[in-house]
Amino acid sequence: MGRYRFAVASRALAAIGGGYALACATAAGVGLALARSCSSRVDAVMWATMLAFLAHAIAALWAFGSASAWRAWLGIALPAALLGALTLGLRGAGA
Repeated sequence: MGRYRFAVASRALAAIGGGYALACATAAGVGLALARSCSSRVDAVMWATMLAFLAHAIAALWAFGSASAWRAWLGIALPAALLGALTLGLRGAGA
């Protein structure tokens, strides 16, 4: 019974905390990428924010739909890390 509760708590933490991290990385990375393209800054921020909400919702679905808690964490942390690296790369390139 304790192992099951740990798995559910881990998935909930992945959905909430990992989803939030993924949403932040999505908003920052996509916002910077769109701002560098031909779109205006306002449009870039609006699109990035809408995609961040979508990313958080998909992360929550992924956390509880994956086969194990490890896959849930990996499926959320890996894209968040890649988008975070993209954000740092775009931010450093503009300075």
